[in-house]
Amino acid sequence: MPAVLYDKSADGRIATVTLNRPAVLNAYNVEMRDALYETLLAVRDDPEVRVMILRGTGRAFSTGGDVREFGTAPSPIAARSVRWRRDVWGTLRSLPQLTLAAVHGLAVGGGLEMMLLCDLAIASSDARFALPETGLAMIPGVGGTQTLPRLIGQGRAADLVLTGRWLDAPSAARLGLVSRLVPRRRLLPAATALARRLAQLAPSLVREVKRELRAME
Repeated sequence: MPAVLYDKSADGRIATVTLNRPAVLNAYNVEMRDALYETLLAVRDDPEVRVMILRGTGRAFSTGGDVREFGTAPSPIAARSVRWRRDVWGTLRSLPQLTLAAVHGLAVGGGLEMMLLCDLAIASSDARFALPETGLAMIPGVGGTQTLPRLIGQGRAADLVLTGRWLDAPSAARLGLVSRLVPRRRLLPAATALARRLAQLAPSLVREVKRELRAME
């Protein structure tokens, strides 16, 4: 099965991008990273799409990078060059369309950071969140050290990054990581309903609002 699934609503205004490695809780490897990059470019360049929903299959949204691939690149320099040329996370952050993360199960490490790169996030009541990288002697690598303090403040962000502690869904909502909680069975319908509402906004207005919001960072 493809590592990333892509679908559009009948009117073309809503794109749904689905992380699809459920056997490993949607941990992303090179295959998923490259597929996600190509999919995000397709969203970016599609004049019909006004809202993108990002979600995961199986039991989790995403548990971040697939640790089985860590350190396996034959050349770290070449691997770094590829990451710069195929800037997945910068592309996600800079999409002109509105982006909505629909999160269930685990959103861990890069999975949580992917959520933070979206404009909005809603979560199911069973969702759990963490940034465990420092416990593995690493720094969060998908922009979390920038997006998290902008969202919840430097002190709270430092607590989550340095301790790696877990947050349940209500705690994440109280901190402002997600805008609303819904029962698990209602997550996709709720995300779709919100996307339909947002898709009614004029693209020019959305671009201006996103530009102004980014200017406050």
